[in-house]
Amino acid sequence: MAGTDNQINVIVAMDFSDAIMDKIRAVSPRLKVERYFPDVPDKALADVEVLYTQRYFPDPAQAPHLRWVQLHSAGVDHAVNQPVMQSQDVEVTTTSGIHATFMTEYCLMMMLAFAFKLPLMMEYKAQAEWPNTPQKPIMPDHLRGKTVGIVGYGVIGRELGRVANALGMRVLASKRDVMHPANHDSYRLPDTGDPEGEIPARIYPPEALRSMASECDFLVVITPLTAASRHLIDETILSAMKKTAVLINMARGAVVDEQALISALAAKTIAGAALDVFETEPLPNTSPLWNLDNVIISPHIAGNSVDYHQKTADLFIENLERYLENRPLLNVVDRERGY
Repeated sequence: MAGTDNQINVIVAMDFSDAIMDKIRAVSPRLKVERYFPDVPDKALADVEVLYTQRYFPDPAQAPHLRWVQLHSAGVDHAVNQPVMQSQDVEVTTTSGIHATFMTEYCLMMMLAFAFKLPLMMEYKAQAEWPNTPQKPIMPDHLRGKTVGIVGYGVIGRELGRVANALGMRVLASKRDVMHPANHDSYRLPDTGDPEGEIPARIYPPEALRSMASECDFLVVITPLTAASRHLIDETILSAMKKTAVLINMARGAVVDEQALISALAAKTIAGAALDVFETEPLPNTSPLWNLDNVIISPHIAGNSVDYHQKTADLFIENLERYLENRPLLNVVDRERGY
């Protein structure tokens, strides 16, 4: 942690605007904040103590005084194997929590798209065709009364749970430790989420995910990618889902066994999928997913927004203030859990 009066050298390896950089520098005169993007010169690393970064990670020998890395993302799967991330002298934090509202809105959009048959509407539009009996192929369904299962009941999952509950949906959730309370050292936007985990009708351990999946009309994947969660959604889980159910993946592509999902979608043993993430990105144009009429594809944008930089900077500023005051940082990565 920071001392009480020494200068703290901060590098922002991100294309933040001048206005955002001014806000960061205004936190304290003790901070010497420099922006380098896309490349950070070696000479700037000699005295750096705090690094804000997305994908730039120096070797430990290049930054011997580094004590804290703030990532530009909630996920850490791209960073966990970096040598600098292995040092016990370096604390690592994420932007977890800032995505909760817009990822919830993305998920709501996808649930409504399937409930109101939007893909089929777009097909008719492309053909300039008005169906003879529109009430049959494009009969809207309700979200109210439907069951949504949330795989990963963290900050985002809890906001989705809150909104789904407000819409009259039945909420189920799966999380690693069903007895573990909310993490109050995580960043949370005001008036969002389900801090005490009171909304789900039932919370399942990962071992009981198949049982939860069998009850869901929408199965939403938001869990971090770790060794334990790789291909968590496999043929066993997919085969347990209702034929009318929809899978929504906003986590990481590798949490879902993509080949098993393609088989289920092609055979229509599940009704559809909304996919924002894939095992290979960009999604190759040879992927069968492009040609399936029961799939909605987006290019890994569910966690983004037009004000993403500002939101991440606000979190970074709060953590900088905590660092200066020697208070615990928000969103500290647990290396054993992998997130």
